[in-house]
Amino acid sequence: MRAAEFPDGAHVLRAKIDLAHPNMIMRDPLLLRIRHASHYRRGDAWSIYPLYDFAHGLSDAIEGITHSLCSLEFKDNREIYDWLIREVGFERPPEQTEFARLNIDYTVMSKRKLLRLVKEGHVRGWDDPRMPTLAGIRRRGVTPEAIRTFCDTIGVARSESRVELATLEHAIRNDLNMRVPRVLCVVKPLKVVVTNYPTDQTEELDASYYPPRRPAHRFAENPVLAGAIHRAR
Repeated sequence: MRAAEFPDGAHVLRAKIDLAHPNMIMRDPLLLRIRHASHYRRGDAWSIYPLYDFAHGLSDAIEGITHSLCSLEFKDNREIYDWLIREVGFERPPEQTEFARLNIDYTVMSKRKLLRLVKEGHVRGWDDPRMPTLAGIRRRGVTPEAIRTFCDTIGVARSESRVELATLEHAIRNDLNMRVPRVLCVVKPLKVVVTNYPTDQTEELDASYYPPRRPAHRFAENPVLAGAIHRAR
């Protein structure tokens, strides 16, 4: 296989562990396959490629990863993960921990389906504001603090569940509520004639932005407000 003398799919390398094991993955799992494809780093030096179960635990251990966090579909794969790094003999083997995926109502979260949207040109890229990716929602104006608050709210669990989209929107509103200034103006004012006010007298008042932690600004210093406020004499 290493010499590239066999075509794709002709042979595979399996690990003969225990053919009577109750976990099918632990009976004779696939480790390597033949694939005549150019690697983006190694070029055509290799014609055999590791499969996920073989590469996952070993690459984590080699890179010094202490905890591998996976979604629940990899729960059954934990046994071969532990078996491989134990048989190789790493002194400080990594630990795999599974948790439930983050599923949001009415939102496509599958990377495979999102990749199809990108490749077929339905969106402009992974950071398209319509995409439910971190880069996409960041471009919508969602702050990192809002995302962290949302994740803290839903927490980490091992049971499959779905999160309402309103929960994310609530975290975004609460975050923007205390950081985005709001002002009030009259876009189409009605002309009012005040007959009992001196024509040569003016008055000014201070109006602060909301949130209140922002400094107060005079109406005259704010061009948006200054253009929207009319005093009829």
